[in-house]
Amino acid sequence: MNLPILDLAIFLIYMVAIVGFGISFSFRKRTANDFTTGGGRLPSWAIGMSIFATFVSSISFLALPGNAYLSNWNGFVFSLSIPLAALIAVKYFVPLYRKLNSESAYFYLEQRFGLWARVYASICYLLTQLARMGTILYLLALPMNALFGWSIPMIIIVTGISVIIYSMSGGIEAVIWTDAVQGIVLIAGALACLVVIFIEIPGGPDEVFRIAEANDKFNLGSFNLDFTTSTFWMILVYGLFINLQNFGIDQNYVQRYVSAKTEKEAIKSTWLGSLLYVPVSAIFFFIGTALFAFYQAQPDLLPAAMSGSENADKVFPYFIVSQLPTGITGLLIASIFAAGMSSVSTSVNSSATVILSDHFKKYIHPNPSEKTSMKVLWLSSLAMGIFSILVGLAFNGVTSALDAWWALASIFSGGILGLFLLGFIVQNTSSKQAAIAVLSGVLVIAWMSLPAILSLAGSTSLWIQPLHSNMTIVLGTLTIFVAGFVLSSIIPSKSD
Repeated sequence: MNLPILDLAIFLIYMVAIVGFGISFSFRKRTANDFTTGGGRLPSWAIGMSIFATFVSSISFLALPGNAYLSNWNGFVFSLSIPLAALIAVKYFVPLYRKLNSESAYFYLEQRFGLWARVYASICYLLTQLARMGTILYLLALPMNALFGWSIPMIIIVTGISVIIYSMSGGIEAVIWTDAVQGIVLIAGALACLVVIFIEIPGGPDEVFRIAEANDKFNLGSFNLDFTTSTFWMILVYGLFINLQNFGIDQNYVQRYVSAKTEKEAIKSTWLGSLLYVPVSAIFFFIGTALFAFYQAQPDLLPAAMSGSENADKVFPYFIVSQLPTGITGLLIASIFAAGMSSVSTSVNSSATVILSDHFKKYIHPNPSEKTSMKVLWLSSLAMGIFSILVGLAFNGVTSALDAWWALASIFSGGILGLFLLGFIVQNTSSKQAAIAVLSGVLVIAWMSLPAILSLAGSTSLWIQPLHSNMTIVLGTLTIFVAGFVLSSIIPSKSD
């Protein structure tokens, strides 16, 4: 399939413009603080759109429609947990981090339990970001593969290198402003896709709803209290824990809290970004459902090679390049690409901040010069970018990128939310008691994770996991919190 000249021109112009816009901020960067927090001069609406874009990325834009196309709206339950998590965030997390005034999300854990807690949490975060970046790079390769038939590994490598250059040139200010632009364009693009589906499907919108209802595509999952399969309650609980971790201990979000001018501005941006994602994610799921109806009504429009479940994530990219009007196709592909690159750049920037604040300054040089700090940030960005490319290559061929990402996010979380809540709620827990609790949580996570890891690798485990793999973060978090609470209740706390 060949991309029309107009689409190609729009794609190239948009990409050059957005990358140039991001790189232009590099001329303003003079200190490491500017690179990591933007000097605290960013408006709340831009930060809020950046939080929204961090939620969206290409994981939502491509994987959510793929998930809905393959199954139903069960995954949307994850979004329903966000308002509750945001409420807790603005009441407790935002004020805490604004008071600490540190660019690191894990500075609090060191204050509460010692250096080991900060190191443990930061390593878990870096592993999670590698999985996230790899997922995004893989999903970004799908539209180009559908459009030109180019090799997915080659696209991942080229895109990854581009992201590295972009990330090393800008800072958090560039990330936030480009995120704001991308969020607006992606919402417009999603709505445009729905309009085209409604117009092009025989029978119009009524046919979409008829086919979807006939195939139970709007099902949110079973309401049975069963946590062994993907039920409504399992996804809701999983989503609550993941989003509490996002808002409470994720460097991506904490950097945005401290980038705002005031605490009030930080709270406004948190509400904007989180509440905007709920209806927009519903649009993404509806696109997947509408695509199912579209190709059920016109099966001859979908190549036989894409009919298998392993190609569900590729259906939406194929629709974009084969059904959208000339001009819109180029703009949408460019916006998906740019948003994905911006999202990866966000993770690269936050990961580099963690490496500098939580590792380099702790192990190597407590008070580095500005020149040394910037060099560490650049080298860290380079290293994280390279590793993310390798992870993206490992994702090639998975049945559902969304399911794979959720499983890895649960595993790599390391239960750090439990450690954070333990320190925040149970005030008399000592460092040693917290360390024992974390060890207990890690053992539970390892026990639950092995079947999921082997499944992703195409192998089988010696034992069957009694709960759904997404419950790993839930049990890991609860184990750490409960174990710490019990230890602090039965053993008097002494100075460590």
